[in-house]
Amino acid sequence: MSTTIAARLSAIRTEMAKSNLDAFIIPRADEYLGEYVPAHNERMLWASDFTGSAGAVIVLKDAAAIFVDGRYTVQVRQQVDPQLFEYLSLYDVPQAQWLAQNLEANANVGFDPRLHTLSWYNDAQHVLNKAQIALVAVKENPIDANWHDRPQASNAPIMAFSEQSAGRSSIEKRSTIGAAVKAAGADVAIIAALDSFCWLLNIRGKDVPRLPVVLGTALLHANGDMVLFTDLNKLPAGIEQHVGEGVTFKAEADLEAALQRLNGLKVLASPDTTNAWLQITAQQAGAELIAGADPVAIPKAQKNDTELSGMKACHIRDGVAVSRFLAWLDSEVEADRLHDEGQLADKLESFRLQDPLYQEPSFDTISATGVNAAMCHYNHNNGTPASMTRDSIYLVDSGAQYLDGTTDVTRTIAIGAVSDEQRKMVTLVLKGHIALDQAKFPQGTSGQQLDAFARQYLWQHGFDFDHGTGHGVGHFLSVHEGPQGIAKNRSPVPLMAGMVLSNEPGYYRANEFGIRLENLVVVRPSVTLANAERDMLEFEPLTFIPMDARLIDKSLLTQAEIDWFNQYHQQVRDKLAAHLQGDELNWLNKVTAAI
Repeated sequence: MSTTIAARLSAIRTEMAKSNLDAFIIPRADEYLGEYVPAHNERMLWASDFTGSAGAVIVLKDAAAIFVDGRYTVQVRQQVDPQLFEYLSLYDVPQAQWLAQNLEANANVGFDPRLHTLSWYNDAQHVLNKAQIALVAVKENPIDANWHDRPQASNAPIMAFSEQSAGRSSIEKRSTIGAAVKAAGADVAIIAALDSFCWLLNIRGKDVPRLPVVLGTALLHANGDMVLFTDLNKLPAGIEQHVGEGVTFKAEADLEAALQRLNGLKVLASPDTTNAWLQITAQQAGAELIAGADPVAIPKAQKNDTELSGMKACHIRDGVAVSRFLAWLDSEVEADRLHDEGQLADKLESFRLQDPLYQEPSFDTISATGVNAAMCHYNHNNGTPASMTRDSIYLVDSGAQYLDGTTDVTRTIAIGAVSDEQRKMVTLVLKGHIALDQAKFPQGTSGQQLDAFARQYLWQHGFDFDHGTGHGVGHFLSVHEGPQGIAKNRSPVPLMAGMVLSNEPGYYRANEFGIRLENLVVVRPSVTLANAERDMLEFEPLTFIPMDARLIDKSLLTQAEIDWFNQYHQQVRDKLAAHLQGDELNWLNKVTAAI
């Protein structure tokens, strides 16, 4: 038994007893509800030792359970003590229903309202009320009261992101979004998404790993005036001049009082993405809540010409760095030097580090060899990195944050000989990638409607993959940007010109191998259908990195698909050749030769 975790659970239960709580819910989230959580807010990790990026823990008086999704069914058993926790499905076992089944009537369930959305709170309260169980908001999180060696929050200063890089001034952005707030019938909007207020103010930060943002919360008024509640010690000299008129900076400790002063105002907030505490506090002070999506999300997603110019430039440099890594990898395999997953990830980053605009990875690199690649969100840091073996497949999914943009690319590489079955599966994935890349679609079409383009060839052979086909990507911001996406049962938002998305179909055979082919693309008006009956859109590629032709079964491709593959590689060669020389250039010419 893990004595450390047992002691921590005991400390949580002691705090629960003080407040007469029969259960306490610990989500893998902090008050900002983003995908990435800084070390000082990793409460679920502290309570369980689980390092995954999604999940929840529920602590009862004499038991505990951990809820994880399908990505982590193996990992959770490696990291979390089965003597202390029951393993449950995050999606198949709704937490409120589980509590209703495991607690008696008149029980009290504690939760930290800063760590849950208002939608979650309303749904959970509905389920628990029917079971005569009370949902109790705690003022102090029991973990915070006992986390004595808690890491310090980042003290890195806020970065002023120039208008020349952003393409629009903060004043212009705030005026535009303020008008949208007014059009929604509101006086003020809670801008809780970190990347949203950073985009509005043309600032960036280093408060969250992999995400160049500042921690805080903003209130945007309909006239474009804005208050950002953040760590005032991080404000750089000249920040007021940088953001322009109408912006006030206050300490996060002042946020509650500011919410209480919203009495009589109409407040726009997203019940699905903004924490419950913000909205409940405003409502209890006499504000009228207006439920609506983050008004910044879609304008931010539609990149302007300056942002797109930066995205295109950084993708060429990133293509050079990743191609240099792939050339090195081929030479190492040829020399029979087979490295482990951690060494490979570090080597890949070493090429990116040579770029003066490189800041950090845009997510933890997925460096997966052999059977590990069958876990689509595998992380070699969660155990002992495996070494490559001959006659296998290596999958590397990586990305970078540059000062002029964000990248994300996946390549699947043959390590020695591969089987006909593996080539067949890679080719079916490639066919789906090509079909989506070449799609033409009318304005108003959502990614949900396009998702089947990428799956159709796998489906015809009885296969599929269990992740979305594409996610949005920000401009030196989140590598997983909403609201745009391409997926089966979500992403109903219409795709619009300027939106950047990934195109990443895959296939994963448990305990054998994994495949994914990912490029980033940007939505643009269709060039070939410019005069069509309807306004049509298409994708323009941003990623230019060779795909491994050794994994392709040409007999399964149509002539149009062969032409696409050869034309793509011609583009790769045209864009990268001037930046490579010697053996690396020879490698590029070889791997981009027509098939």
